[in-house]
Amino acid sequence: MYLQKKDQKLEMGEVLPLMEAFNTIQGEGYYKGSAAYFIRVGGCDVGCHWCDVKESWNPNLHPVTSVTKIINAAKKCSDTVVVTGGEPLMWNMGPLTQGLKSLSIKIHIETSGAYPISGYWDWFCLSPKKNKLPLVNAYNRADELKIIIYNKDDFSFAESQAQNVRLDCKLYLQPEWSKREKVIPLIVDYIMKNPKWRVSLQTHKYLNIP
Repeated sequence: MYLQKKDQKLEMGEVLPLMEAFNTIQGEGYYKGSAAYFIRVGGCDVGCHWCDVKESWNPNLHPVTSVTKIINAAKKCSDTVVVTGGEPLMWNMGPLTQGLKSLSIKIHIETSGAYPISGYWDWFCLSPKKNKLPLVNAYNRADELKIIIYNKDDFSFAESQAQNVRLDCKLYLQPEWSKREKVIPLIVDYIMKNPKWRVSLQTHKYLNIP
C-alpha cells in the first residue's frame, strides 16, 4: 500500500506525498479561529472508522512533492503552518520543518503520536487513537491533547490518555462530526463535572471552509 521508504529522497524527507495544501482558519483546539496554512501529508495506517479524510490513507494516491516546493508555497500565505494528515510522522519531517523554521514560520503538528517524532514543532497537538496508541515521547511532547468522542466509552479513554501527558498540556474533548448532536450534550455535562477539560468543535465545518 505504501510508497517505498527505501526511496532515498523520501527517506531523507526531501520529498513528501502531498495530498493538499491550503490557506484557511484553524478550526479546532487551542488555536481555533486563527489563520493558518495547512499542509496535509498522505499516508496513514491507524484506520479510524470515523475518519473524515480516508482519502489521505493511501500515499500512492498523492503526488510525491519536493519539500522546497511545499515551503515556497507556504511562505506566501501565512506565518503559521499546520502539518496534518493522514499521519505526518510516518515520514521524515526534518527538512520540511527546518525550511519553514528558517523563514520564522511557526509550525504546528496534528498527529496520533503512533510514530517516532521527527521535525521541529512550536505546537504539538496529540490526538491518540485506540487502534494504535501513541509512543511515550509523543505524550511527553504534547502541548495539546485532543480526544475524539464518538460514544460514552471514549470518556474513559480520554481520562486514561490524560494521565500520560504533562500537567500543563491543554485537554480537549471533540465530538465526532457525524455524532455531534448526540455527543455534544454528553461532552458539555462531562466538562461541567470535570473542568480540566475544554470543548473543541470543528468550527471550520460550521463556517463551511476547508
